[in-house]
Amino acid sequence: MADREFRTVLEGGSYFEGPRWRDGQWWVSDFYRHTVSRVAAEGGAETVVLEVENQPSGLGWLPDGSLLVVSMKDHRLLRVADGEVSTHADLSDVCTGLLNDMVVDASGRAFVGDFGFDLMGGGAPAPASLKRVDPDGTVSVVAEGLRFPNGSVITPDGATLIVGETWGNRLSAFAIGSDGSLGERRVWASLGAEPVGGSVEELLGQVVVAPDGCTLDADGHVWVADGFGSRVLRLAPGGTIVDEITAPGGMGVYACALGGEDGRTLLMCCAPDFHEHTRAPVREAVLVSTQVAVPHAGLP
Repeated sequence: MADREFRTVLEGGSYFEGPRWRDGQWWVSDFYRHTVSRVAAEGGAETVVLEVENQPSGLGWLPDGSLLVVSMKDHRLLRVADGEVSTHADLSDVCTGLLNDMVVDASGRAFVGDFGFDLMGGGAPAPASLKRVDPDGTVSVVAEGLRFPNGSVITPDGATLIVGETWGNRLSAFAIGSDGSLGERRVWASLGAEPVGGSVEELLGQVVVAPDGCTLDADGHVWVADGFGSRVLRLAPGGTIVDEITAPGGMGVYACALGGEDGRTLLMCCAPDFHEHTRAPVREAVLVSTQVAVPHAGLP
């Protein structure tokens, strides 16, 4: 990949996450600037859409065009409509860590995970649940026992949810019922043995790939950021790595999205690391893009 061309789309972030392509623009959250922004397709120009005091993460849209934004630290899902911000759902009762990434299906049902433990505060690793928020704001726990559910995609037929488990060396898949219920979990991509241990330090040495933000392509492959590996991987079902892109400049890469007019632009959220105490005071994060052969498919 030595001849791969990269384009800097935006500089000056703290820690970009949740990238999405919609209406000819990129959308992205920035954890520690507390912003949700639109970014011009050609790069450079940024428009702040929303400030989220308690840290924004996953983004999605309801069928009526309302924007949904995860507010991490107070475990809320915010709804932005006609310039007004409201609480779409309060998930405090079903979270054991910071609320995190999500995907919204074509019916407006949001599937969202949380950390499961206090990662930044040095807490002991623990499994987390996956929540579904219906269009009326009703919250249901639809799966449990996930190892840090993170980036998620839904297949074009709306029938399958694929979720990365950052501390699990895997992506898991669930059949989505007509009522939004999830079937039994199955391993969609196995990337190593499931790490075991009672501390982050014990687990770190066992993580082969740390699935973070991801995006689905028209071949049914998933591009996923490796949160500990400074790269994005294109995975086939089962877990075979069919392509790999190393982040430029030795940066870490924590999320990715396919977009652009033909769906073949791969946007990567890059930063030197993911630690809150090092990222919050500085503005070193960048959005970087490159071109790939197979276009986007599914959601988000």
